[in-house]
Amino acid sequence: MKTLLVVYNSMTGGTEQMARALVAGAAAEHGVRARLLHALAADAADVIGADAFVFATPENLAAISGLMKDFFDRCYYPALDRINARPYAALICAGSDGQNALRQIERIAKGWRLRPVADAIIVCTHAQTPEEILAPKTISAADLDRCGELGATLAAGLALGVF
Repeated sequence: MKTLLVVYNSMTGGTEQMARALVAGAAAEHGVRARLLHALAADAADVIGADAFVFATPENLAAISGLMKDFFDRCYYPALDRINARPYAALICAGSDGQNALRQIERIAKGWRLRPVADAIIVCTHAQTPEEILAPKTISAADLDRCGELGATLAAGLALGVF
């Protein structure tokens, strides 16, 4: 059984909706188990035990969330050189463009020697005021479908040995 580990943090619900849609998309594939773990709950053993990864984060102040950074800080060195060449993808729920958060994930993944196997999905909520930023988010059905399709693609690639 292959494991797709989805590590996420979500403050207003948007990123969590995206991650859950991805896991639902992956669920139909036999021989692949999609594990959804909050960044606080995930540890190095989870990372080392996974065959592929999705890192899902909100964009906070043009960066990955603090709890995602904490996850990477806790797991980076224990997993270093133990997960080389494993595939990964990213989900970002952004208020603006999400590009700096993506660059941070790409840089960390490069250090872990992971292989990007799909373009990141960045959903822009256009939340710019304090009230909009802190408000609960609702991700559109079309964007959730994109996340589900990515989950199905990753799971199929794992099942078939493409990744």
